[in-house]
Amino acid sequence: METAVQHLINHGIRPSVQRVAIMHYLMEHFTHPTVDTIYRDLLPEIPTLSRTTVYNTLQLLQEHNAVWALSIDKRNVHYDGNLKPHAHFLCRECGQVFDIEIDDHLKSHLHSYPGFKVEKVELNYFGLCPNCKAKQVESQN
Repeated sequence: METAVQHLINHGIRPSVQRVAIMHYLMEHFTHPTVDTIYRDLLPEIPTLSRTTVYNTLQLLQEHNAVWALSIDKRNVHYDGNLKPHAHFLCRECGQVFDIEIDDHLKSHLHSYPGFKVEKVELNYFGLCPNCKAKQVESQN
């Protein structure tokens, strides 16, 4: 598995303590965090970290295609360190974003458009996650 440092270097980004910590966080947490979530979780580890540094680092990572900024949620930008083809699901109740696997047939067509250079594909699903769906069924009974 690629390390955070290797990932940064492979995407043309000079590693720094903050960049490595943020990239490592995204590679370990597939929760599609926001700037505030990353800042809050890394602050105990890096007391000198600021929200601005997290935001600027995520912008840099996005510009170098080292992470994806998800546009699935109109209220918050979520970040994804998993660059393998997959879809996302946004729960309209709890607001969590989940990875959804896509089948091999769909994967084989994601980047096969002659004459085009596809850099990113977003496939988003919206609805209720299993937990919120169960709560809704429970409240109806």
